[in-house]
Amino acid sequence: MVHPVKFKACLFDMDGLLLDSETIYTISFSDILINKFSRKEGLTWDVKVQLQGLPGVKACQVVIDSYGLNTETTAEELYKLTSARQEELWPTVGVLPGVQELIEYLKKKDIPICVCTSSYKNKYDLKTERHDALFKLFDGNIITGDNPTIVGKGKPLPFIWWMGLDMINSKNGTEIKPEECLIFEDALPGFISGKRAGGYVIWIPDQRALELISKDEVEKLVGSSNEHGKIYKSMENFRPADYSL
Repeated sequence: MVHPVKFKACLFDMDGLLLDSETIYTISFSDILINKFSRKEGLTWDVKVQLQGLPGVKACQVVIDSYGLNTETTAEELYKLTSARQEELWPTVGVLPGVQELIEYLKKKDIPICVCTSSYKNKYDLKTERHDALFKLFDGNIITGDNPTIVGKGKPLPFIWWMGLDMINSKNGTEIKPEECLIFEDALPGFISGKRAGGYVIWIPDQRALELISKDEVEKLVGSSNEHGKIYKSMENFRPADYSL
């Protein structure tokens, strides 16, 4: 069934949506929890879902509180440890299924696109270094979480999406409205921020994260008739023609 709105632009989160970077985060935290702090298991999904969309130091504080590390480290120290481990792992990060094909399709169709990620610029550069050809397709339409305009206004607030749309409109001389945008997200805070921004959210959550959210909460988010967004298992299942793209 074709959506009644003719969508004119697409805004994308990055971590866990375009790149399989969430796996890198899980490995880095798990290695440190087990090897540095002698915990029996690594990062579990009930804690991991609380980290999605948070800046690094805040995410580390959640891990400290969740695993009782308050007397063993600080959020800043844990952030340094995880960042160092992640730098070793970023060269292995892959593009998620269906992403390359969709971005190439949108580029060919001249549909404006923008990356709106909570990652800071230095982390963005590390994560995307091996995938330069993919990210060049965005023509410099990249908003990172340390942009001065949105510092302190990250997801689940809507500002990053509005900034991405402003960038598109400014460059192209267009007046595309938020309700004419598809917003692609994997994380719950990202879905909430996209909904608050006024866009229609294409939600591609990790199924392990989705299982931790009640069916009532999911229905409340997307709407009983998918009026606020739609859930897909993979980008491979998304069909641009269903959204007039």
